Amino acid sequence: MTVQSYKQLVAWQRAMELVVAVYALEFPRHELYGLTSQIRRSAVSVASNIAEGQGRYSTNDFLRHLSIAYGSLMELETQLMIARRLDYISQETETAVLSIAGETGRLVNGLSKSLRARVLLTNENKI
Repeated sequence: MTVQSYKQLVAWQRAMELVVAVYALEFPRHELYGLTSQIRRSAVSVASNIAEGQGRYSTNDFLRHLSIAYGSLMELETQLMIARRLDYISQETETAVLSIAGETGRLVNGLSKSLRARVLLTNENKI
């Protein structure tokens, strides 16, 4: 099956679930423009970069955007751990959101691996 839209990508779908889970978190009001904002931006960046990359004209551009998405995911995981250490979120909440993040990361890595294999195969056929 050929992917017609980023919306068909399971990695993007899971990243969107991650965004919803992050926006459902409740932080202290004084963190609205600090950690809360940063966590939300990181989550949105994951889904956005998957979509933008799929919309690019080259596989290498897609791979670059998946790399950025994965970096944003690692940033998000770190910020969630910070929020837990500051007692802004419970252990259960951290575990639940990190679980979605972990699944998203595995999907992004799998997609990247598949695309890299396609690039290698295409380059081998050119020789």
